[in-house]
Amino acid sequence: MLKQSLRQKLGLPDNSPELITKICWQKQYAPLPIGDQFNSVLGGYLQTAITELLCYFQGEEMQFTIPLDLSSGTPFQQRVWQALQQIPYGQTISYKTLAMMIDNPKAVRAVGGANGQNPLPIIIPCHRVIQADGNLGGYSGGVAIKRELLALEGVVDTRF
Repeated sequence: MLKQSLRQKLGLPDNSPELITKICWQKQYAPLPIGDQFNSVLGGYLQTAITELLCYFQGEEMQFTIPLDLSSGTPFQQRVWQALQQIPYGQTISYKTLAMMIDNPKAVRAVGGANGQNPLPIIIPCHRVIQADGNLGGYSGGVAIKRELLALEGVVDTRF
């Protein structure tokens, strides 16, 4: 079961299949088709995503294993999103460190922009990137949710 405080803050009902749509902050995505419209491969990926997200929200350290299609992003965004997947559970890095990870140390603002366009928040853990001074910075789902996700992972800082 999801930790109660996080479930309440995200507005998630108990054991609801709406979990996937509730953590998708970007409203332009259409609801996923259900039933016969899924082929077995897509259904398998969705089941894996649901299982892994449930484990994550139960506070288990997760390295997501579902294959991702990042082709909707620019080459720069794709490099940022791939680098985000290297940040370990329960750890944070700065936007500047992320820019250095993609060999573009002057692209700090552009890295922040790519984070904001992340199509798979949580699975691609952009919430683990904070400002160099230790403040949270932004998050597409809102700073309160970023704070809760970091707390779920055991990241505690008085500046949050």
